[in-house]
Amino acid sequence: MNIDNILECSYPYKHWAISECLHNETLNEISFAQIPDGERVYDGTRAADHTGKGVDGKLRLFVDKNNCQYFPNLTKLINEFQVSLASKISLLLHKDLSKSFVRLEIIGDRKGFWLKPHKDIPEKLMTMMIWVNPNNEHENLGTDLYNEKFELVKTVKYHHNTGYFFSSGNDTWHGLEMKEINKERRCIQINYVSFETDWPVIA
Repeated sequence: MNIDNILECSYPYKHWAISECLHNETLNEISFAQIPDGERVYDGTRAADHTGKGVDGKLRLFVDKNNCQYFPNLTKLINEFQVSLASKISLLLHKDLSKSFVRLEIIGDRKGFWLKPHKDIPEKLMTMMIWVNPNNEHENLGTDLYNEKFELVKTVKYHHNTGYFFSSGNDTWHGLEMKEINKERRCIQINYVSFETDWPVIA
Protein backbone atom coordinates (compact mmCIF):
# COMPACT_ATOMS: atom_id res chain seq x y z
CA MET A 1 0.00 0.00 0.00
CA ASN A 2 1.20 3.47 -0.86
CA ILE A 3 0.92 6.04 1.93
CA ASP A 4 3.43 8.42 0.37
CA ASN A 5 0.63 10.56 -1.10
CA ILE A 6 -0.56 11.83 2.26
CA LEU A 7 -1.97 15.17 3.40
CA GLU A 8 -2.35 16.09 7.05
CA CYS A 9 -5.56 17.99 7.83
CA SER A 10 -6.32 19.75 11.10
CA TYR A 11 -10.01 20.71 10.76
CA PRO A 12 -12.32 19.86 12.42
CA TYR A 13 -9.82 17.46 14.01
CA LYS A 14 -6.58 15.89 12.89
CA HIS A 15 -6.92 13.38 10.08
CA TRP A 16 -4.86 12.35 7.07
CA ALA A 17 -6.01 12.16 3.45
CA ILE A 18 -4.42 9.55 1.18
CA SER A 19 -4.62 8.99 -2.58
CA GLU A 20 -3.55 6.46 -5.21
CA CYS A 21 -3.06 4.05 -2.36
CA LEU A 22 -4.01 0.59 -3.71
CA HIS A 23 -3.03 -1.54 -6.70
CA ASN A 24 -5.63 -2.34 -9.36
CA GLU A 25 -5.73 -6.00 -8.31
CA THR A 26 -6.66 -5.01 -4.78
CA LEU A 27 -9.24 -2.49 -5.98
CA ASN A 28 -10.85 -5.17 -8.16
CA GLU A 29 -10.93 -7.59 -5.26
CA ILE A 30 -12.83 -5.02 -3.20
CA SER A 31 -15.16 -4.09 -6.07
CA PHE A 32 -16.25 -7.65 -6.81
CA ALA A 33 -16.29 -9.17 -3.31
CA GLN A 34 -19.62 -10.82 -2.51
CA ILE A 35 -20.92 -9.10 0.60
CA PRO A 36 -23.70 -10.91 2.51
CA ASP A 37 -27.12 -9.54 1.63
CA GLY A 38 -30.44 -9.50 3.40
CA GLU A 39 -33.06 -7.21 4.88
CA ARG A 40 -31.36 -4.25 6.53
CA VAL A 41 -32.55 -1.95 9.29
CA TYR A 42 -30.50 1.24 8.71
CA ASP A 43 -30.97 2.87 12.10
CA GLY A 44 -27.94 5.17 11.93
CA THR A 45 -25.43 2.55 13.10
CA ARG A 46 -23.52 0.07 10.97
CA ALA A 47 -24.67 -2.97 12.94
CA ALA A 48 -28.24 -1.76 13.63
CA ASP A 49 -27.57 -1.89 17.35
CA HIS A 50 -30.43 0.48 18.20
CA THR A 51 -32.85 -2.36 17.57
CA GLY A 52 -31.25 -4.41 20.32
CA LYS A 53 -30.68 -7.18 17.78
CA GLY A 54 -27.65 -6.00 15.84
CA VAL A 55 -29.22 -7.55 12.74
CA ASP A 56 -27.09 -5.70 10.19
CA GLY A 57 -23.98 -6.88 11.99
CA LYS A 58 -24.64 -10.36 10.63
CA LEU A 59 -24.31 -8.98 7.10
CA ARG A 60 -20.82 -7.54 7.56
CA LEU A 61 -17.79 -9.01 5.77
CA PHE A 62 -14.52 -9.04 7.71
CA VAL A 63 -11.44 -10.67 6.19
CA ASP A 64 -10.17 -13.32 8.62
CA LYS A 65 -8.33 -16.64 8.58
CA ASN A 66 -11.53 -18.44 7.58
CA ASN A 67 -12.02 -16.57 4.31
CA CYS A 68 -8.66 -14.96 3.50
CA GLN A 69 -7.94 -17.51 0.75
CA TYR A 70 -10.63 -15.76 -1.29
CA PHE A 71 -8.95 -12.36 -0.80
CA PRO A 72 -5.22 -12.80 -1.53
CA ASN A 73 -4.59 -9.13 -2.26
CA LEU A 74 -6.45 -7.90 0.80
CA THR A 75 -4.63 -10.48 2.90
CA LYS A 76 -1.35 -9.10 1.61
CA LEU A 77 -2.59 -5.62 2.53
CA ILE A 78 -3.41 -6.80 6.05
CA ASN A 79 0.09 -8.26 6.30
CA GLU A 80 1.55 -4.84 5.41
CA PHE A 81 -0.46 -3.27 8.24
CA GLN A 82 0.82 -5.99 10.56
CA VAL A 83 4.46 -5.26 9.76
CA SER A 84 5.74 -2.39 7.64
CA LEU A 85 2.93 0.15 8.02
CA ALA A 86 2.40 -0.17 11.78
CA SER A 87 5.48 1.83 12.78
CA LYS A 88 4.84 4.56 10.18
CA ILE A 89 1.23 5.06 11.23
CA SER A 90 2.17 4.85 14.90
CA LEU A 91 4.49 7.82 14.45
CA LEU A 92 1.79 9.86 12.74
CA LEU A 93 -0.82 9.10 15.38
CA HIS A 94 1.59 9.38 18.34
CA LYS A 95 0.08 6.13 19.52
CA ASP A 96 1.74 2.80 20.31
CA LEU A 97 0.35 0.16 17.95
CA SER A 98 2.85 -2.58 18.79
CA LYS A 99 0.35 -4.63 20.82
CA SER A 100 -2.64 -3.98 18.58
CA PHE A 101 -4.45 -6.06 15.98
CA VAL A 102 -5.56 -5.33 12.42
CA ARG A 103 -9.18 -5.57 11.34
CA LEU A 104 -10.34 -5.14 7.72
CA GLU A 105 -13.93 -4.98 6.56
CA ILE A 106 -15.24 -4.88 2.99
CA ILE A 107 -18.26 -2.56 2.91
CA GLY A 108 -21.06 -2.15 0.40
CA ASP A 109 -23.53 0.41 1.72
CA ARG A 110 -26.87 0.37 -0.10
CA LYS A 111 -29.75 2.78 -0.64
CA GLY A 112 -31.08 4.01 2.70
CA PHE A 113 -27.84 3.64 4.65
CA TRP A 114 -26.78 6.49 6.93
CA LEU A 115 -24.66 6.96 10.05
CA LYS A 116 -25.51 9.30 12.88
CA PRO A 117 -22.67 11.54 14.16
CA HIS A 118 -20.58 9.41 16.48
CA LYS A 119 -17.11 8.88 17.89
CA ASP A 120 -15.37 5.55 17.50
CA ILE A 121 -14.99 3.34 20.55
CA PRO A 122 -11.60 3.79 22.29
CA GLU A 123 -10.67 0.22 21.34
CA LYS A 124 -10.35 1.47 17.76
CA LEU A 125 -6.85 2.94 17.82
CA MET A 126 -7.03 3.95 14.16
CA THR A 127 -9.77 4.03 11.55
CA MET A 128 -8.97 4.18 7.84
CA MET A 129 -11.49 4.29 5.02
CA ILE A 130 -10.48 3.70 1.39
CA TRP A 131 -13.07 4.42 -1.27
CA VAL A 132 -13.58 2.14 -4.26
CA ASN A 133 -16.10 3.61 -6.68
CA PRO A 134 -16.78 1.23 -9.60
CA ASN A 135 -20.36 2.53 -9.92
CA ASN A 136 -19.51 6.20 -10.42
CA GLU A 137 -21.39 7.27 -7.31
CA HIS A 138 -21.45 10.95 -6.30
CA GLU A 139 -18.37 12.37 -4.57
CA ASN A 140 -20.49 13.55 -1.62
CA LEU A 141 -20.80 9.95 -0.35
CA GLY A 142 -17.58 10.20 1.63
CA THR A 143 -17.54 10.55 5.43
CA ASP A 144 -19.11 13.65 6.95
CA LEU A 145 -17.11 15.37 9.70
CA TYR A 146 -18.73 17.41 12.46
CA ASN A 147 -17.70 20.01 15.02
CA GLU A 148 -18.51 19.84 18.74
CA LYS A 149 -21.97 21.33 18.02
CA PHE A 150 -22.71 18.43 15.65
CA GLU A 151 -22.67 20.82 12.71
CA LEU A 152 -21.52 19.31 9.43
CA VAL A 153 -18.31 21.15 8.53
CA LYS A 154 -16.56 18.90 6.01
CA THR A 155 -17.17 15.93 3.75
CA VAL A 156 -14.26 13.70 2.75
CA LYS A 157 -14.85 13.29 -0.97
CA TYR A 158 -15.75 9.83 -2.24
CA HIS A 159 -13.14 9.52 -4.99
CA HIS A 160 -11.94 6.17 -6.31
CA ASN A 161 -8.72 4.90 -4.69
CA THR A 162 -8.54 7.67 -2.11
CA GLY A 163 -9.34 7.75 1.56
CA TYR A 164 -8.47 9.07 4.96
CA PHE A 165 -7.58 7.92 8.46
CA PHE A 166 -7.65 9.24 12.01
CA SER A 167 -7.30 8.16 15.61
CA SER A 168 -10.29 8.14 17.94
CA GLY A 169 -10.50 11.07 20.33
CA ASN A 170 -12.91 13.26 22.25
CA ASP A 171 -13.74 15.45 19.26
CA THR A 172 -13.67 13.01 16.34
CA TRP A 173 -17.35 13.22 15.41
CA HIS A 174 -18.13 11.66 12.03
CA GLY A 175 -20.98 10.00 10.19
CA LEU A 176 -22.91 9.94 6.93
CA GLU A 177 -25.92 12.15 6.26
CA MET A 178 -28.92 10.75 4.44
CA LYS A 179 -27.78 10.87 0.81
CA GLU A 180 -28.69 9.29 -2.49
CA ILE A 181 -26.85 6.01 -3.10
CA ASN A 182 -27.71 4.88 -6.62
CA LYS A 183 -26.27 1.39 -6.41
CA GLU A 184 -23.62 0.94 -3.73
CA ARG A 185 -21.11 2.85 -1.62
CA ARG A 186 -18.21 0.40 -1.82
CA CYS A 187 -15.13 0.80 0.39
CA ILE A 188 -12.94 -0.90 2.95
CA GLN A 189 -12.48 -0.01 6.58
CA ILE A 190 -9.15 -0.81 8.20
CA ASN A 191 -8.68 -0.55 11.94
CA TYR A 192 -5.94 -1.00 14.43
CA VAL A 193 -7.80 -2.29 17.48
CA SER A 194 -6.87 -3.22 21.04
CA PHE A 195 -9.05 -6.35 21.04
CA GLU A 196 -7.93 -9.61 19.48
CA THR A 197 -8.39 -10.45 15.80
CA ASP A 198 -6.67 -13.01 13.58
CA TRP A 199 -4.09 -10.38 12.59
CA PRO A 200 -1.75 -9.22 15.38
CA VAL A 201 0.78 -6.48 14.73
CA ILE A 202 4.25 -8.03 14.45
CA ALA A 203 6.79 -5.72 16.03
